[in-house]
Amino acid sequence: MLNDPHLSSDLRNLSRPMPPAEEGATSSFIHMDSPEHDRLRRMVMRHFGPPHTPGLVTGLEGFLAATVGSLIDDLAGKEQIDVVDDFAFPFPVTVTCHLLGVPREDEPLFHLWVNDIMNSIDYNPETDPKEKLDKGVQARKDLRQRLGELVDQRHGRPGDDLLSRLANDDGPDGRMTDAEIVATARLLLIAGHETVVNLITNGMLTLLRHPQVLQRLRHEPGLVVPLVEELLRYEPPVHIIPWRAAYSDITVADTVIPKGSRIMLMLASGSRDPKRFHDPDRFDPDRRDNQHLGFGSGIHLCFGGPLARRETQIALTELVRRLDRPRLVADPPPYRRSPVLRGPIHLHIEQGDG
Repeated sequence: MLNDPHLSSDLRNLSRPMPPAEEGATSSFIHMDSPEHDRLRRMVMRHFGPPHTPGLVTGLEGFLAATVGSLIDDLAGKEQIDVVDDFAFPFPVTVTCHLLGVPREDEPLFHLWVNDIMNSIDYNPETDPKEKLDKGVQARKDLRQRLGELVDQRHGRPGDDLLSRLANDDGPDGRMTDAEIVATARLLLIAGHETVVNLITNGMLTLLRHPQVLQRLRHEPGLVVPLVEELLRYEPPVHIIPWRAAYSDITVADTVIPKGSRIMLMLASGSRDPKRFHDPDRFDPDRRDNQHLGFGSGIHLCFGGPLARRETQIALTELVRRLDRPRLVADPPPYRRSPVLRGPIHLHIEQGDG
């Protein structure tokens, strides 16, 4: 289904179109189909990975390690910490701001905006104050406005950051509009953030539930590469792709899905298919042939996947190496209400003598 050309990612193709998440905002290419999706993705990938920018992720290694080290330094001596608030949440925002070229003095605002946006995603009108939703709406507007100002400042001033590269590149497909650059930057900040936060937190929770694997990682740092792949299969940060639209009547397993229907793709279920994976409900970092759906598939395969992988690999390696006898305070921890995004809203752990 992820590779079926009869399925659309453009919400306008639904028989009952969903309202836009943000009035007046340009959609990112995650909500587009070919050929427009392909054009914009090519333009971004010229500056985000091979073949044109093959050293992007490896060039960030030092910054990733330093950021992780600084965050863990702040945890020293604390008997109880929250992996989400104290570590997993601030880490990817800091990384994406650095990648985009956001001024250091703006970073606290970006952290605040992303926090308000993420909180509003789980908004429940029956139980939550409307202020929670309003703050998310305002944060989206403020983020879009500030990114627009930063893009405008980059014109005619080429630099190494992603905003500068996109604002000054006249490649084979032309130049992205300012609105398209802003939409891409917001995609990196929000979608990239929720993926990495949940992957790191799910990873730490899974390791604490499997202490023998945690000990192996402490003594075999190379294990982290297949371990993160198994996490993407076993406890992925995104469980469901909640929107696809049928371009025409299509048949799936003898069921006719009418044109315009909304289709939900259950990625996490596919990654635990017993016909595809041996003993699928077992966490096994030594699993071979691990072709999971953690980052999707097809033309919308997560383009930030290589960076998310490396962020998580460094984060888990250092947390396991440097935390002092970490232990779960509560199991299961409290989870976010979202059926789409899978991860604890807090993950409290004790360390030291307790």
